[in-house]
Amino acid sequence: MHSCKKLLVFFVGALMVFQCAMAQTEKPVLVAAASDLKFALDSIITVFSETNQVMVRPIYGSSGKLYEQISNQAPFHIFMSADVTYPKLLEEKALTSSAIYLYGLGRLVVWSRKMDTAPLGITAFQQAGVKKIAIANPDHAPYGQRAVEALTYYKMYDSLSSRLVLGENISQAAQFVSTGAADAGIIALSLALSPTMKRYQTSYFLIPEESHQPLLQGAVMTRHGANSKGAASFMAFLKTQTAKNILNYFGFNQPEG
Repeated sequence: MHSCKKLLVFFVGALMVFQCAMAQTEKPVLVAAASDLKFALDSIITVFSETNQVMVRPIYGSSGKLYEQISNQAPFHIFMSADVTYPKLLEEKALTSSAIYLYGLGRLVVWSRKMDTAPLGITAFQQAGVKKIAIANPDHAPYGQRAVEALTYYKMYDSLSSRLVLGENISQAAQFVSTGAADAGIIALSLALSPTMKRYQTSYFLIPEESHQPLLQGAVMTRHGANSKGAASFMAFLKTQTAKNILNYFGFNQPEG
């Protein structure tokens, strides 16, 4: 009887070791994510990992560049874009394996480490000493495209265009402003609310939504992720109230409908 108990303990221990080994060798779910999601998505993955053995690895960049990579068969399982247009284009190319999920509405802010932009609004860019203004590259970053639209709306783009410093994505644009490489910038609200940026400046000016096209953000499983149970589990978690609360904390409003 005693030897049977020892044998049972051995088998249970061996099974646990085997399960751990399987979890460690299982390929991670790769999420191609717009860089405005950096802090929000990192938080979502942390909470998801507390109750799931699925490993999720985010790769951040500009939505346009990530779209190009997925179009060229990059092995991402999920695409979280800052502009729902890109997931729709993948859908048209038959490169998706799920319905598009609208996870949030992004917002733009005027932010500066050197001054309080809240009372100045868009005129912060006209203050003495503001020589370099950071935005994301409008050629492939939705936040850069909307920044140009906002500056055009306020009839400031032509006078400021020579002073614009373009980040590869919105995260790099925010980095330019937070390090002092640019005097001010138009960045994502989600990044202005992050602990990293708050360390330098807690105040910002929220650019009115009527000044630009909406930043309707969408997520979709790619064709590569079609048979990934882990990807399906994480996609489902993105739709939970827990994930929505985290996105809301970082300034992403929930789309209507």
